Amino acid sequence: MKIMTCKQLGGACDEAFQANTFEELTELSKQHGMEMFQQQDAAHLESMAKIMQLMQSPQAMNAWMDERKLEFEALPENP
Repeated sequence: MKIMTCKQLGGACDEAFQANTFEELTELSKQHGMEMFQQQDAAHLESMAKIMQLMQSPQAMNAWMDERKLEFEALPENP
């Protein structure tokens, strides 16, 4: 199990997500993002806008995701 925060994944808060794989972690982050969008949380909406801008360039988005995945893989395992 590894832990990353919303901020580490490009978000706006310190909510921690625990997962065995990066793919599981991104799903948890997406669910959190949807909840924050529904609540119209200003800080998260700003973070989402930045990610949406990245998505305009598939190459930039892939590079950004690759960086997050490398960061995840470098994390120590938590019990």
